Amino acid sequence: MPDYLSFEYEDAADPLDPTPLPEEKAARQPDQAEQELIDLIFERFGHDRVIKALIVNTDISAYKIQEAIHALQKRGSDEALWRVLTEIPGVNRESIFSEAASVYAFKHEKIEPGRPDHDFVELMMETVGEEQRDEMVSMRLLPFEHTLDFETGSGRIVFVTHDPSRPEVSKLLHSLDVGRFELRYAPEPAIKHVLDELFPQKNEFLERMSEGSQAFDLGTSYEQEVSEVDEDALEAEISRSKLLNLFEATLVEAVRQGVSDVHIFPNPNRQVEILFRLDGRLKRWHVEDKVHPEAFLAVVKDNAINVDRFEREKAQDGYIQRQVDGTLIRFRVSTLPIASANAELRAESIVIRILDDRKVLTDITKLGMLDVALERFEKAIRLPYGMIILTGPTGSGKSTTLVAALHQVINPEVNVLTVEDPVEYIIKGVRQIKLNHKLDNEGAMRAILRHDPDIVMVGEMRDRETAELAIKLANTGHLTFSTLHTNDAPSAISRLYKMGIEPFLLAYAINMVVAQRLIREVCPKCKSVEHDVDEVMLRSMGFSDSDIEETTFYKAGTGSGCTNCNNSGFKGRRAICETLYFSREIRNMIAESGDEIDEDKILKQALKEGMLTLQDSARELVKMGVTSIDEM
Repeated sequence: MPDYLSFEYEDAADPLDPTPLPEEKAARQPDQAEQELIDLIFERFGHDRVIKALIVNTDISAYKIQEAIHALQKRGSDEALWRVLTEIPGVNRESIFSEAASVYAFKHEKIEPGRPDHDFVELMMETVGEEQRDEMVSMRLLPFEHTLDFETGSGRIVFVTHDPSRPEVSKLLHSLDVGRFELRYAPEPAIKHVLDELFPQKNEFLERMSEGSQAFDLGTSYEQEVSEVDEDALEAEISRSKLLNLFEATLVEAVRQGVSDVHIFPNPNRQVEILFRLDGRLKRWHVEDKVHPEAFLAVVKDNAINVDRFEREKAQDGYIQRQVDGTLIRFRVSTLPIASANAELRAESIVIRILDDRKVLTDITKLGMLDVALERFEKAIRLPYGMIILTGPTGSGKSTTLVAALHQVINPEVNVLTVEDPVEYIIKGVRQIKLNHKLDNEGAMRAILRHDPDIVMVGEMRDRETAELAIKLANTGHLTFSTLHTNDAPSAISRLYKMGIEPFLLAYAINMVVAQRLIREVCPKCKSVEHDVDEVMLRSMGFSDSDIEETTFYKAGTGSGCTNCNNSGFKGRRAICETLYFSREIRNMIAESGDEIDEDKILKQALKEGMLTLQDSARELVKMGVTSIDEM
C-alpha cells in the first residue's frame, strides 16, 4: 500500500447513527490511475460511509480526497475525513454537505420565497439571547417552521443548517430551551442569504463616528497661498478617533459589500471622496466633509505596512491586514501623487485592493463559461503538457480563471510554480515566486527551468524572452499557463509571432487561447422585461428572427427598493469567453504560415469547429435572461 494511505485513522464519532447508503448510481467515469486510487481509498476507508457515498454518487475527484487525507494526516486530529474534504480547494462544498446529510438520514429542505416565514424566524430569534443569536448566525442555523403531530398533539421546532450532524449544533439547540426540535439540511448559501437579509451585520466603526465635527486648521484652504501642510496641526487632526473609525468602517463595509477596490482622494471642494468598485463599476460610497483630506490620507498610510506617511511626492505600495467578521483579509495599498486646485499643494490618491481568499474561485464550473467553452477549456487543462493562454484587458478576470484552472491540476505528485507580480492570493500546494528589483520576469523563468517544474503559471508574457521561455517549457513536457493583452483569441497568435516566436513552435506548443471579458448580470430580484426592443439592432448583433421571437429580453431594474443589488440593477459578473482550441487543422494552418499569421483564416476554421466568439457568448447570456442587451 502506498505511503500516503498508510496511516491510522478513525472516523470521528457522529451524534446520529448512519443509515444505509442510497442506491449506487453512476457518476463520471474515472481514468485508470484515478480508479486505482479509488480502490485504495475504498480498501482503507470503506467504513467511512460519507466518503464512499461521495465517490459513488458525486463527481468529486479521488485526488481531492487524497489531498484531504494528507491534510488530516498533518493535523493529527480525529476529524471526519469528509469534513476535512470540504476545506480542500476546488471541491463542491454543498455536494459534500448534502451527501453527508443524506447518509445520516437528515431530511432536506428547500429555502424559497415564503419558506421559511420571515416573521417566524424573527420571532424565534427574539426569544434567545444576543450571544446565542450570534452563535446561530455564525453556525448558519436557521429556525424554519413549527410542525404539529396531529396524532399526539405535540409540536416541534424545525431548524435547518448546512451541516446538521455537527455535535455543537445539537448542543446549542438544547441550550436554547425551545422544547422539542428537529434538525434538517438546507444549502449554506440559501441560509446565509436569509440571515443576512433579516439580521444584517452592524458596522461598529460607523456607529462610533459621532465625535464633534470641527476639524483642525491645517493651513491648506484654497484661499491661502501655502506650499506645505502644517505638520503639527496634521498630527492633532490624525489623533481624532473619527478618522480612524472612518478608515476602519470603510474597510469593513468594502469587504461586506464584495467590493474589489476602494478609491480615496480629495475632491476640488476639499472633501474626502470614497468610491467602491463593485461589479466593475465605480460608485460613490461616502463623501466626508468633516475631516481634512490630508489627515485622512495620512491615517490610511499610517495603517499600511511599507508606506511612509511623510512621503507625498512619489508612488508607494504597501499592504494592510485586518480580521473582518472572523476572517483574515489582506488589502493592497497603492498611493499616487495627483494635481490639486492649488498647484503648490501636494495631493494624493489612494487605491486599496481587497484580497479576500473566500472569493477565490476554485471550481471552474462557477466561472460562468457556457457548456461548449467549459468543455473545451477543461479538455485543454487536462492535457499533460502544452500552453493555455488567457487574453483580455486588465480587469477581465484572467487571473481568476487561471487560479481556478490551477486548482483543477494541483495534486501532491506535481511541482506547481507561478511567477507573479504581485502575488495576490496564496494558493495551497503551489510555490509562488514574487518578482522584485533583484528578480525580474526573465530571471525567474530561467530559474524555474532548473527547478524541476511540472506545471508553471507565468503572470504575463511581456517580452520576447519571457515568451520564448514559456514556449520552451510547453514544448518540453510542462503544462504552462500565461496571459496576454489582446482583443480576441486569434490575435494572440499574431502577437506572439510578432514577438519573434516561430510559427511551428506556436502551432505545437499551445493547446488553447481563451479571450475573456466580464459582463454584468441583471439582478434576478428586480430585473424587468424589456418590451421596447430595437429589432434592427438585435439582428445586427447576430440575433435571428426566431431568437427575437422566442427570447424574453430583460433590463436592469430601475428605481429603488432592491436591497439585493444595492439599487444598482445588477448583481455579480460573469465571464464571456472565446475558446480557441488548437485542433490538428488549426495547428497545420499556423505551422504553414509564411510572413504573417492569417487571423481571419484561423477564426473561420475555429467557428467551423464550433467556437463561440465573445459576442456569441454574450448573446447566449441575453437569451438565457442573465444579462441585458445594453451589456453586450
